[in-house]
Amino acid sequence: MRIGLMVNDIASEEAGYTTTRLAVSAINRGHEAWVMSAGDFAYDPDEKIKARARHAPNEKYKTGAAYLAGLRGPKAKVKRITVDDLDVLMLRSNPAEEVGSRPWAQSAGIEFGRIAMRNGVIVLNDPNGLAKAMNKMYFQLFPEEVRPRTLITRDRNEIKEFIKDEGGRAVLKPLQGSGGQGVFMVDHASSKNVNQMVEALTRDGYVICQEYLEAAEEGDTRLFMMNGQPLRYKGRYAAFRRIRQGDDIRSNVHAGGAIAQAQIGETHLRIAEMVRPKLVADGMFLVGLDIVGDKLMEINVFSPGGLGSAQKFEKVNFGHAVLDALERKVEYMAYYRRRFSNTQMATL
Repeated sequence: MRIGLMVNDIASEEAGYTTTRLAVSAINRGHEAWVMSAGDFAYDPDEKIKARARHAPNEKYKTGAAYLAGLRGPKAKVKRITVDDLDVLMLRSNPAEEVGSRPWAQSAGIEFGRIAMRNGVIVLNDPNGLAKAMNKMYFQLFPEEVRPRTLITRDRNEIKEFIKDEGGRAVLKPLQGSGGQGVFMVDHASSKNVNQMVEALTRDGYVICQEYLEAAEEGDTRLFMMNGQPLRYKGRYAAFRRIRQGDDIRSNVHAGGAIAQAQIGETHLRIAEMVRPKLVADGMFLVGLDIVGDKLMEINVFSPGGLGSAQKFEKVNFGHAVLDALERKVEYMAYYRRRFSNTQMATL
């Protein structure tokens, strides 16, 4: 199986990233794993998608660090590959990381991935679904029952009225962003600073005003979904808890949060079942749900991370489950190609 992994920038990948773990799992199974950055694509005159890609030199790797050293080292295979010849292209870039600095890179994977998919490549997550999710407005398309009460606006007075209706407590954050960046908690102590908060957030666009969930003080749970179902391997759920530290309202790991083992119960599974139909309809293969109490705080469809954190507590390699699913998809695709022409395939 030939797999392509598209990331923001190969130079910024880390050993513990989920993308790195998936690449290591693929290579150790004997598959090819070609990695490309957002700026490496090309649409050639022969109407095929190409990419400058890298492949680590060894057949086996014990650690992500060793893999990345090989991928970036002088012995790495560097080749202009034909993306259309891949079996799978995984879009593992986060457009929020490109805001302001490289706006052209935000949709690169989506645009080139659409054409590759048209030529028979299995592209995950589906670029047409990802196009709908370019900012947090996508979250509002899921069932109201699982979402906190929310206002999205740039109007300062509307924001203040929302905070008042919420009893003086609310969370403000940018419509586009990730990793807990630009997240503010408004309460009675900080209410005098609302004008400054709104001014800071509206510089980059719209503001999400969200109901404050008391359960957030205990952190949140990241639960992975794959093919519309909670991801399980050897009876273990791919999940972990993130716990805020001190007075910081953010539980994101790179915002200072700690991690702990998650106990997946009926509430988590009920939420997963409620969001399942839309995730399947939008072609979202691998997704991270962030759950607080009985509500969803976020749905991560772009490069959801943390499989390594789940593995740390559950003692199983969830990358194997993902590779199992990819192998099945490639097998099914090969079966249908044998039975149907390209024209017929386009109508299936």
